[in-house]
Amino acid sequence: MAAAATTAPVLGAGVIVPTTDGRVLLGRRITAGETPTWSLPGGKVDQPGESFEQAAARELAEETGIVLPPQEMRVLAVLLDHRLGRPRLTAAVLAPPTDAPALVTEPHSCAGWERFDVDALPGPMFYPSGLVLGSWLPGFAAPDGAFGYDVTARRPGN
Repeated sequence: MAAAATTAPVLGAGVIVPTTDGRVLLGRRITAGETPTWSLPGGKVDQPGESFEQAAARELAEETGIVLPPQEMRVLAVLLDHRLGRPRLTAAVLAPPTDAPALVTEPHSCAGWERFDVDALPGPMFYPSGLVLGSWLPGFAAPDGAFGYDVTARRPGN
């Protein structure tokens, strides 16, 4: 039997940035070659030794200008999908609430940032962002074809 070709997984973090009044930050994703969608801030874990929380804080700052400490980020779930034809692991990362203005720092990939009520989210949603929101919002219809691993459970006393 011939060995199957291996493809490195894509590792990323989607950042849920709530406001103090409970809305959530989404950007209009306009990446070349893709249908425009709405997306959470986030991106790949691509720095040596970088954690999901560090990647989330870095990507949030790079994409929006909002600077929050990595130690205040909390991984809620890890999500696995194969939509790219290879494994993609996305951490659902919850940032602390902030009302800081979100700037368009990457106009080639984002046409603007807006805050939405969680019960009135726009569509279509970028697939990984849909997975992340589905792990966070009760009743949100997450896309099919993915596996979710809740990491928020704690042992008593922790």
